[in-house]
Amino acid sequence: MDFTSFTLLAAGSDLSMEPAAREDADGVELRMDFAADPLGQIDAYDGDLPVLVTNRVAWEGGEAPDDAARLDALERAVEYDAVTAVDLELAALDGDGDYDAARVADHARDHGASVVVSTHDFEATPDRDAIVDRLARACDHGDVGKMATTAHSPDDVLAMLGATRELSAAGERVATMCMAEAGRHSRAVAPLYGSRIGYAPVDPAEATAPGQYDLATLRSLVEQLRSE
Repeated sequence: MDFTSFTLLAAGSDLSMEPAAREDADGVELRMDFAADPLGQIDAYDGDLPVLVTNRVAWEGGEAPDDAARLDALERAVEYDAVTAVDLELAALDGDGDYDAARVADHARDHGASVVVSTHDFEATPDRDAIVDRLARACDHGDVGKMATTAHSPDDVLAMLGATRELSAAGERVATMCMAEAGRHSRAVAPLYGSRIGYAPVDPAEATAPGQYDLATLRSLVEQLRSE
């Protein structure tokens, strides 16, 4: 996955979903922090879709502890041929974490995997300038800068879309979305403004973030909007 164009990922904690995702997804995100035996799943994986691995730390909305073992698992994951991208937190790469996340980014690139650097705000959406600043820092560390925020109004979504367009027009690869009901439509609209990655569960009951569409619905919405 090089994210030169929009990439829709089937998101979940079990790679057995992959056959059901093939019709609509371009890849699979394995949430290792939610998964049972994630490395065992990757080792046994024989699916067609490439895999992005995420082992989200607890302070960034996941369930993984902030320890070296979390990063060690990501390093081992990117050694598999099926794993073509890894997600790391901006705060960890900026030095806010207690362990060296940059080693994972280096190891991923050594094995031909892309690096997505993500940042989240589960309370609100910053103003456009703040979004641009955080996304630009994420892009400095990774091949794609990703930001997800919680929207409370249409103005929040407009700030995110404006920042997405600004950075995309400047040649940066970004992935953006607003969470919660007020931001739900951003997941379908953001690709029109340059967002390179979308996330959706095959089964809506298995959503990994607030406001996610199911995979088939998001694929249909994105394609319909593009055709118009």
